[in-house]
Amino acid sequence: MKTIAVIGAGTMGNGIAHTFAQSGFVVKLIDVSEKSLDKGMATIAANLDRMLSKGTITQEEVAKTITNIITYTDIKDGVVGVDLVVEAATENVELKLNIFKQLNEACSHNTILATNTSSISITQIGAVVSHPERVIGMHFMNPVPIMKLVEIIRGYNTSDEVTKIIMDLSEKLGKTPVEVNDYPGFVANRILMPMLNEAIETLYNKVAGVYEIDTVMKLGMGHPMGPLQLADFIGLDVCLAILNVMYEGFKNPKYAPCPLLVNMVRAGKLGVKSGEGFYDYSESKKAEKISKQFILS
Repeated sequence: MKTIAVIGAGTMGNGIAHTFAQSGFVVKLIDVSEKSLDKGMATIAANLDRMLSKGTITQEEVAKTITNIITYTDIKDGVVGVDLVVEAATENVELKLNIFKQLNEACSHNTILATNTSSISITQIGAVVSHPERVIGMHFMNPVPIMKLVEIIRGYNTSDEVTKIIMDLSEKLGKTPVEVNDYPGFVANRILMPMLNEAIETLYNKVAGVYEIDTVMKLGMGHPMGPLQLADFIGLDVCLAILNVMYEGFKNPKYAPCPLLVNMVRAGKLGVKSGEGFYDYSESKKAEKISKQFILS
């Protein structure tokens, strides 16, 4: 396996492209927006420069990583001759199904088709391609170049051979792959999202403020960041989408998103990406300033 296509140049897509390229793979980074591609490449360059300044990579490795990435705005052009496609588009069922229908037409039957979905059924995605045994989940964690875990999700039809190839490939990237089965939220988000949602409920019910909730979880439970800060970092829209997938999949009220989360997403308060969520990021991307609507009087 030498050539990889990554669909989506956003936070996860550019991180995945960076990781493969730094590991010596030729990467075709695909996005319908030239602006998104430019922004994604700028992010990769900035992250490489940060690694260079810390002495974790050399200037030669920086140059080689950038050289390994080629950008495309058309899926058909971008997937020619690739061994693996990793889809990292927005967490939207219809969008992902549409992309995989296009991949079914554009890719050879031997091309492995992976999705970085954090909650959507691999089996459902696989159902729209002619050889569903080659469809698998590769759920990378953010930030991709740093985080070691990759959740490898087997759909109902995913073959043993494809699973082994992707498990081995993940190890070549310096990651730790963990195989899980295909149920809403898989393992990571099935456990994480109800915790984040409960933290939002705790704020919504005025049990405590933003700072207090995050401090309890950081100091009391040893979490590197509080749940409200983490929700901001992930993106409140992403959190809501994942909770909705789990709520629809299980029909269990414990996965129902908190009304406060729903309203914040409707209002465009999405966290770090929008400049405001539970914290105000207008001056710094660090969670240092609580959003004014949550400052206790």
